[in-house]
Amino acid sequence: MQNQPKLKLEFIAIMALLMSLVALSIDGILPALAVIGTDLGVTDTQKHQLLITMIFLGLGFGQLIFGPLSDSYGRKPIIYVGFLVFAIASIICVNTNSYEVLIAGRILQGIGLASPRTLSIAMIRDSYEGDYMAKVMSFIVMIFILIPIIAPTLGQYLMLTYNWQTIFNVQLGLGILVLFWFWKRQPETLAVSKRIPFRTATLSSGFIEFFKHKQAVAFTLISGFITGSFMVYLSTTQHIFEIQYDLGEDFPLIFASLAIGVGFATYLNGVYVVRIGMKRIALVSLAAYCLSALLYVVLFFNVSNPPLWVLLTFFVIQFIAVGFLFGNLRALAMQPIGHIAGVGAAINGFISTVMGVLIASGIGAYVTTTAWPLFLGFSVCGMVSMVIFILNKPLERTI
Repeated sequence: MQNQPKLKLEFIAIMALLMSLVALSIDGILPALAVIGTDLGVTDTQKHQLLITMIFLGLGFGQLIFGPLSDSYGRKPIIYVGFLVFAIASIICVNTNSYEVLIAGRILQGIGLASPRTLSIAMIRDSYEGDYMAKVMSFIVMIFILIPIIAPTLGQYLMLTYNWQTIFNVQLGLGILVLFWFWKRQPETLAVSKRIPFRTATLSSGFIEFFKHKQAVAFTLISGFITGSFMVYLSTTQHIFEIQYDLGEDFPLIFASLAIGVGFATYLNGVYVVRIGMKRIALVSLAAYCLSALLYVVLFFNVSNPPLWVLLTFFVIQFIAVGFLFGNLRALAMQPIGHIAGVGAAINGFISTVMGVLIASGIGAYVTTTAWPLFLGFSVCGMVSMVIFILNKPLERTI
């Protein structure tokens, strides 16, 4: 039986904001993708997706660097190092006139942001476990989801009022404020007695230990498929609404409205996860995710885009399911590897993120004239995830 730990609201807020730096860096530039491409001489609109997918590529590899280091030197110092990398990358993005250099800067941004994103998960695992970790993750994601609601509107305002470079400057400034709060108020969560001496073999031994735990591997793979399908949406949403539906001015409002569905679901998950159990909620949500995507694929096969309200209805169903999935899948993957939380979070994040980049790159190229390929990707990723979920040995709940 789990002892009910005390939920610390300031801890939840700080962890949410650390994780939100990634969302801010991604969602804030969505309204500016076309303008950036035009300004830097990019004629192929499909290349705009690289500004989204490449930051995820950096995130994937950065986690392998910072996760093991945090198990040896503590969470806080490594978060500072990662943020310094992000700051340098942001300066590069602001001062370049080359699209290729901008892409490189986005990769470097991702590497730096991997530190606060991954180590916030490790700090949560240092402090909570099981259904209570899922509960904390749900409340964190609920705060985190405010960023996708606000960031596109903020990015569009900054772009129209100043220029697209200002978006990067404001993101960096907000990040500095979050880091200052973190420095002043958040204690280190990894005791010195629990730190692992750093060795070059730390990561390889961590991989070996990680793959000994069937549950960690299974739910990491599921996270990868869900992350990948969601990443396709992030990288194509600007094209779908601005090009296919000619709703450029309304894009931030539409994007924010859909994000509310994710936030509502994560709130409900936080309220009920301890009572119902994270695996049961995740299974039902995954089924809803699959069935709704399959229904869209069947209804709109070989036809043009449906009316906007129909597309938005299907998106809302998908994102409510995602809201229930994200926190629970990460908590399920991390549950058996708390003794290597830093390396474990890094490996979990690396695998799921790299899977996501590959899936997004493969599917995103086909989202040209309709959103149908996007839902086909949702359905395939969802069905594979269901198979993995069902084959994984049922988890005994602890309440």
